[in-house]
Amino acid sequence: MDIIAAIAAGGNAPSAIGVVRVSGEGCFTVCEQVFRTAKPFGKLEPRKMVLGKLLDREGRVVDRGLAVRFPGPHSYTGEDAAEFHCHGSPVVLREVLASLFAAGARQAGPGEFTKRAFLNGRLDLTQAEAVADLIDAETAAAARNAAAQLDGGLRRRLEPVQDALLDITSRFYAVVDYPDEDIEDVNPPQIAAALQEAEARLTALLDTCRRGQVLKKGVRTAIVGLPNAGKSSLLNALAGYERAIVTDVPGTTRDTVEESVLCGGVLLRLIDTAGMRDTSDPVEKLGVERSRRAMETADLILLVEDGAVEPDVIDEDIIDEMDLQEAVLRAGKPWIYIASKRDLSGMIRTSVGSLDGRIKPAACVSLSAVTGEGMEELEQAVAALFPPGTPEEAGSLLTDQRQEEAAGRALAAVHRALEALEGGFTPDAVLTDAEEALEAIGELTGRTAKDEIVSRIFSRFCVGK
Repeated sequence: MDIIAAIAAGGNAPSAIGVVRVSGEGCFTVCEQVFRTAKPFGKLEPRKMVLGKLLDREGRVVDRGLAVRFPGPHSYTGEDAAEFHCHGSPVVLREVLASLFAAGARQAGPGEFTKRAFLNGRLDLTQAEAVADLIDAETAAAARNAAAQLDGGLRRRLEPVQDALLDITSRFYAVVDYPDEDIEDVNPPQIAAALQEAEARLTALLDTCRRGQVLKKGVRTAIVGLPNAGKSSLLNALAGYERAIVTDVPGTTRDTVEESVLCGGVLLRLIDTAGMRDTSDPVEKLGVERSRRAMETADLILLVEDGAVEPDVIDEDIIDEMDLQEAVLRAGKPWIYIASKRDLSGMIRTSVGSLDGRIKPAACVSLSAVTGEGMEELEQAVAALFPPGTPEEAGSLLTDQRQEEAAGRALAAVHRALEALEGGFTPDAVLTDAEEALEAIGELTGRTAKDEIVSRIFSRFCVGK
C-alpha cells in the first residue's frame, strides 16, 4: 500500500496541540525529510516520543514538536506508521502535511487509517465501527460500550455461534467427501443441540438492539400537551438554558423545537411541540399537525399538564384531544405524565385516575421547571425506562442497522437449518442453511463482507482516523 498522511487532531481552528499521522511501507524515509533530530527517523526507539524540529517543503523549521514511530505490524494500521505532535496552529499543521506530500505521501481518505487496520487484520468490522461510535459518543454509557466493543466484546459474543456452525459444516463435509474414512457419522441430536444453542445466542444478541440504538442515537422524545401547559419551560429546564420562548400567552410555540439533553444518564432527543388544540389560525394548525407527527414517530412521550389548575388527576379529554391513546397503542411506546408548575400549585400529583382501562403512563411526575423540584423524579423515571444494561453486556450490544440485519439473517438461517433437521431433510439442506448463517455472521464481523459494505462503513469516518 502507498503512504498516506492526514491531520488527525486540530487543523480547523487554533488549538493547544495538533497531530499529523502517517502510515504505509517506507513512511519512515518520508518522515525523515520532515522531522529533524539527532538520529535518523528509522532508528528512533519505537513507541517513544522524541523531541525535534518540524520542517516545511523547503527544509525550513516551522515548529518544534514530538514524533513517535510505530513499526509494523505492531501499530494501529498493522504497517509502519508515525505521528507528529506539534502546536495546534492550522498553518503549522498544513505546512507539516504539505511537507509530507512533497516527500511522497498522499492525502488519506475518510477512515483510511482504520480501514487499513481492518484490512491488515488488526481490527474486525465490529471493532472498526466501534472506533466511529467512540468518537461520536454523546454519553458516558455510549463511550463505555464503544470502548468495550473496540476491545472485541461483540466478536467474543459471536465466536461460540461461529465455532458451533463451523463444527456442523465441517462434519457434514467430512462425511460426504470421505465416505470410506473412519469418520464419526452425523449425529442429528448433537447437531440439533448445537443449532438450538446458536439460535438462543443469536436471539439474545438481537434483543440488545433497542438498548444499543438508545446508547448510540438517543431516545426521540416528544413533549406534548395543551397550550400553556409548561412544555417549553420543561425543555428549557432539561437543556439548562432558554432554548424555547416562554410566555403566559397560550400558543407561543408554533413549530417543533428540538434539543438533545441528558436525563437520568439517557440521551433524549427532545421535541417541544405546539400545544394541541382546535384553532383557526393556519400557522398554528400547521404546528399542531407537526406535533401529532412528532408524537407518532417518538420513542417516548412526555405528556405535560398544567399542575396549577384542576383537575388533580390526568384529564382524559387531553388524551382524546391529542390522540395519545392511538399513538401509544400503535407503536407500543411508553409515556410519562408530568404535572407542571408544582411551585404554583403547592401539590404533588401522583394519581393517574381511572383512565377507563386506557394504557397507563409508565410514571407520574409532579415537578417545577422553575425551581427544579421533581426533576430528579423525572430523571429516575426515564432511567428506569431505558436502563443501560449490566457491565457484562458492555461492548456486546448491536448498535446499528447493518449489524442487526446481518444477525437477523444468521438467526433466520439457523432456524431454517433446525426445521430441515427436524423435518428429516437430507444433510445437504441443513448444510446450506448453516453455511448461510456463517456467511451472515462473517459479514457482521467483516470476514465475508462485500467491498461496498466495507467502503460504506468507513465513509462515515473523519479524515485522519
